[in-house]
Amino acid sequence: MWRLHLCLLVALAEPFLNSKKTYEYKYEGLVRVGRELPDLVESALKMRCTFKIIGESPQTFVLQISNVDVEDFNGLPGKGVFSPSQKLTKRLSAEFSQPIVFEFSKGQITDIRTAPGVSNTVVNIVRGILGFLQVTVKTTQSFYELVELGIHGVCQSSYTVEEDSNAKELIVSQMVDITNCQQPAALYRGMALAPEDKLSKQRGESVVSTVKHTYTVKSTADGGLITKAFAQERQYFTPFNVKGGNSRLLALRDIELLKVSDTTDKIVTGQMQSRGNLIYKTEKDLRPIPVVMINLNEPMPKILDLIKRLAQANIYHVDSASSTDILNLIQLLRVATLENLEQLWKQVSGNDEHRRWFLDLVVEVTDERILKFLETRFKAGDITANEAGQALVVAFNHLSAEPVSVALAQEFLTIPFSKSHPLMWNTVVLAYGSLVYRYCVYTDPCPITVVQPLLDMATSGLSKNSEEDMVLALKALGNAAHPSSIKTLLKFLPGYTAGAEKLPIRVQSAAVQSFRLLASRDPHSVQDIVLNLFVQRTLPAEIRMLACMVLLETKPSIALISVISEVLLEETDLQVASFSYSLLKGISKSRTPDNQHLSTACNIAIKILTPKLGHLSYRYSKNVHLDWFHDDFLFGTSADIYMLQNESLIPTKLMLKGKMHFIGRILQFLEFGFRADGLKELLVGKTPQLKKGITDFATIMNILSDWQNLPKDRPLLTAYARVFGQEAFLMDVREDSIQSIIKSFSPSAGKESKVWEKIQDVQKGTSWHWTKPHLVYEARFIQPTCLGLPVEISKYYSIINAITVKAKAEINPPPKEHLGELLSSDISLHTDGFVGVTKDHFVFHGINTELFQCGTELKSKIVSALPWAFDLKINRKEQKYEMNLTPIKTVTELFSVKYVFHDYYNRGLPKGSATDVWKILQCADAKIYGTSVCIEAEAKRAHYLHEYPLYYFLGHTRFSYQLEPAEGAKPIEKIQIQVTAGRKNPPGVSEMMNLSHRVFKDTRDEITSCGENNLSNSFPASQDLDATPESVITVKALGLSPPAKPLGYEGVAFYLPTAQRDNIEMIVSDVGEEANWKMCANANTDKSQTSAKAHLRWGAECQTYDLSMRVSAACQPESKPSIYTKITWGALPSVFTMIGQRIQEYVPGISYIMGFYQKYEKNPERQAAVTVVVSSSQTFDMRVKIPERTIYKKAIPSPIDLAGFEAVNFTIST
Repeated sequence: MWRLHLCLLVALAEPFLNSKKTYEYKYEGLVRVGRELPDLVESALKMRCTFKIIGESPQTFVLQISNVDVEDFNGLPGKGVFSPSQKLTKRLSAEFSQPIVFEFSKGQITDIRTAPGVSNTVVNIVRGILGFLQVTVKTTQSFYELVELGIHGVCQSSYTVEEDSNAKELIVSQMVDITNCQQPAALYRGMALAPEDKLSKQRGESVVSTVKHTYTVKSTADGGLITKAFAQERQYFTPFNVKGGNSRLLALRDIELLKVSDTTDKIVTGQMQSRGNLIYKTEKDLRPIPVVMINLNEPMPKILDLIKRLAQANIYHVDSASSTDILNLIQLLRVATLENLEQLWKQVSGNDEHRRWFLDLVVEVTDERILKFLETRFKAGDITANEAGQALVVAFNHLSAEPVSVALAQEFLTIPFSKSHPLMWNTVVLAYGSLVYRYCVYTDPCPITVVQPLLDMATSGLSKNSEEDMVLALKALGNAAHPSSIKTLLKFLPGYTAGAEKLPIRVQSAAVQSFRLLASRDPHSVQDIVLNLFVQRTLPAEIRMLACMVLLETKPSIALISVISEVLLEETDLQVASFSYSLLKGISKSRTPDNQHLSTACNIAIKILTPKLGHLSYRYSKNVHLDWFHDDFLFGTSADIYMLQNESLIPTKLMLKGKMHFIGRILQFLEFGFRADGLKELLVGKTPQLKKGITDFATIMNILSDWQNLPKDRPLLTAYARVFGQEAFLMDVREDSIQSIIKSFSPSAGKESKVWEKIQDVQKGTSWHWTKPHLVYEARFIQPTCLGLPVEISKYYSIINAITVKAKAEINPPPKEHLGELLSSDISLHTDGFVGVTKDHFVFHGINTELFQCGTELKSKIVSALPWAFDLKINRKEQKYEMNLTPIKTVTELFSVKYVFHDYYNRGLPKGSATDVWKILQCADAKIYGTSVCIEAEAKRAHYLHEYPLYYFLGHTRFSYQLEPAEGAKPIEKIQIQVTAGRKNPPGVSEMMNLSHRVFKDTRDEITSCGENNLSNSFPASQDLDATPESVITVKALGLSPPAKPLGYEGVAFYLPTAQRDNIEMIVSDVGEEANWKMCANANTDKSQTSAKAHLRWGAECQTYDLSMRVSAACQPESKPSIYTKITWGALPSVFTMIGQRIQEYVPGISYIMGFYQKYEKNPERQAAVTVVVSSSQTFDMRVKIPERTIYKKAIPSPIDLAGFEAVNFTIST
């Protein structure tokens, strides 16, 4: 009997709707976006209505919504009032007037049906209303947890139940964990290439969401009747750490039962269509873009108008005012049909400007339409290879990775036009690999069919033994990082497949690096493979070094780091040892969250390995790692330089990589790499020829001259670039390309040369203009709220690059047969133009629908521009050059940064809050040239500046660097720069290089022997140049304002050689009748004492201030090499003195950090000295003396090999 009573209680509490009743409720929904601090603007939206639930059958019910009223708010909380939003009320009332049918059984809504014309936004609001019925009530437990379906997806819910025995009601509280849903309704877009960093999230979150529901359930004869339902949802967001200030979104939903009555009339519903269950549904095309809100009806004429306006506005300058129109244009293109795109192409393809703008931005149509459009262009051949490559790489990387899109993208691998140019074919293959990677991020398991074309390409290249095909396919497989590709990749690795060791090193290298992205997807498999490569000492050093690099990207355990350490302790190849040791050392000092545990393990390894490997110099392979991370900002950066070398003098491979760590994600922004296979072959085995070391320029040039004899199929140099971790660019520089360039610029080149053709064009007058608008990234996170409205966090970054060049030349006499004739011609060139870039960055947090937008926005704009207009006269025969520039007549902004952080509703202007305003303007006048260089800064800040990082940006900020006409200066007609070479036969580059080599060699020989012979024997008097003072070069920079005399500066350099020393003197003087300011500089090398001196004096007749320096090489008694450098000074400007004092203040701390010892002692005033003594082939000692202290350190690892200086001593003073 007790069990029966308990079952009855449970049944009576379960939410139930009687199909013969009509339930009438009142509803109020509110959403606010702000900062939870007083005196700061908030934006908000409130919707009220009443609705009826009318039974149609035991499981089918009709929802009728009426009395809709919408109000909006944008202002200071408590000081403003909500305003009626009549247009939105009218729009929603029209759609809500149509009946909505839903299926409800056992507390679950299984299907919602509406009339065909009801928008997705309205259906989602309906989901928010009906969500109050989706609750599970258990009276047998006061606390329980369930995984159940709701508007946020299939998520974990925690319930508590309290009974009000007097009112015969249950108070049910439900907390929904929407951060770890099994089937989340939240959507990420544009984040596939920025993987999550779980360790960063342990230090702080950039997004925190909470959802709580409270229900009042009254027991009735039919079952549980929900009389009240209250929901509260909060989301906190910041680009930094939510602990340090945030933007808060608050959503409240309040539903209360008004009455229950018997159903009298049936509702006629008409044609209905299913819209799914209660889970929030996102629009496929994700429109609209949150930072813009425009009318998307009839897009064709609007697209054409925008293209024309943007093209015209950016011809003569970068129009920063219209740069945000890029997003308007993208949004319009996204609603255009495929037929619209074809029609637009026909209208714009005949105009170069309009055509370029269209092709650069139509690629942001991120679904199958862009693929079909580009496929038509490829097959028709009505775009160039350059246009096709640029369009395709962006389209593939911004494409929504859906099955239909991947299938269409595969077809580009078979279109003949894709292979019409090597660089474009590389782009097509690499971009397809990137698309596969992004598709597999959201598809698990990822079908092998999507990567099969690349697997077939790799296998085919292997069977044909085509190095080029193998490398390209392997790099594309590396982009795709499909787990099923591992079996194919092993075919190219020595030790896994017979004969793989015979493949070119370049192919093996590409195979190893193909595991870089797989390192995070399948770390254990990758660890087994690359560790096996690393420990095989018979493999080439480069393969082992790359294997170690990939191994560390898998974030190995401390046990694996111990294995690496044991291998390195027994390592005999110093290239492998040096590179691997530097990798471990870099990570051991890392502060980024992703290396948090790995850095600890590497730190232990470094302590073990340093005694053996810590002394290796930069002649061996190295990795240089730098990074920083700030917990309050949850932001950091890291950079790596990888230099892989062998017995040659130049690196076999050079890679530069940069990463950004932000909002719990890691973005590998850019990576550049160079591979010098051809140059390496030239130098392999020829290092012994360099008997004089790297200063033996004649031998080096002789070796490099053999580059023409390399195999035609072997590139001299290979360059690649990765963007967001994906290889997007691959190019080989071959012998025929270099030959073509040399031939085109050769003095003997004639009319067949392209350079000749360009020179003819310049004589007639030519102009060139290029623009490149580009949406760099679009990252969106969309999550439903309890109201059915989507809260969105979006980031957009767009760029416009532009350059315009106009030029016209007069050549007298003009060349008739070959380019060499230009060397004896007078050339006058006039050119004007500009180069500029505008960068717009948006961050949005709030509600975003096609009906309205309500939220917080951070907008930043960075503008760089460099205009020019000048005349250039060249007389190569007499070595006279003259440039005439037009002075600035108006304010010209060269660089500016502006950002605004505010709340708005429906793109409304931000309303004011209590702010602090400050503004500065500082200019440095150059009145001689009629120009001022100015820095202007302005900031309007809200309160709480000192509290949180986010609030540093709250308000308006602007900074600019600009040129202005100098105030109070005489009008300047032009600025003239004259350059005249004084000697008829100045020493050539080869002569100067050989002279430098002789000085270096003889100096080294003298130091090594510690003998007393001087260098004069190496330079007999017969080699002396004329010692008569003669200017080597004269430079004048004058401001001309006829009839007044020119004003400005003149600089003259003299070369004064003697048998005992080489002297260089330079005098810079103020041009003017009463001017006496001068700067005199003198530098000389004393050949007999193997020392160099420099003396700088300036002021009135060079007498006011002076500074001197001396560097000398010497032998100490213990025959250790040393270099001694000393700086002394007399009177100095006060700013120099202040800087020197500041430096001295930091010396103790810096020296401590760098491991130097220090002691206080009285050293000579107005003097600083540093002594460096070579203590071994790998280390040196250093002693620094400044007026108040001496700092010193012994056995400092040298960045270069000092093996040639074992018997020598160098002393340096600064």
